[in-house]
Amino acid sequence: MFNDIGPLELVTLIVLAVLVFGPDKLPKVIQDVMRTVRKVREFSESAKQDIRQELGPEFKDFEFEDLNPKTFIRKQLDNDELGLKEIRNGFDMKKEMAEVTDAVHGRDSDSSAGSSSSSPSSSSGDRVDMKKKPDERPPYDADAT
Repeated sequence: MFNDIGPLELVTLIVLAVLVFGPDKLPKVIQDVMRTVRKVREFSESAKQDIRQELGPEFKDFEFEDLNPKTFIRKQLDNDELGLKEIRNGFDMKKEMAEVTDAVHGRDSDSSAGSSSSSPSSSSGDRVDMKKKPDERPPYDADAT
């Protein structure tokens, strides 16, 4: 509930509570707040139990957290029936990046493995020098920005 409160904010709240309620009344206020929080939790748990009983045995594994859209989508995407895990595991990012690098350098991805091991000096002539400054600026494209 209060996961995003930092230590400085917590100290500020404590100091503010002491200033507003005073050191004499502060323990009584804390007890009242805790009692109210307990009652709200008990009320919500009894409401959940009533809803589960009214829904019947078909919904015995129903969780109220599943009504949260993030949880629902995450649960559906992790579902094995869709085959998304196989698709996700089918991507080899190292291989994809190597293919992109080979395409940028103008090399054929199949022959780059054989040519790089046999003669590394022959492929250095095909490389583009990224440190070299171009003589003229590329044309400005207003639609691209």
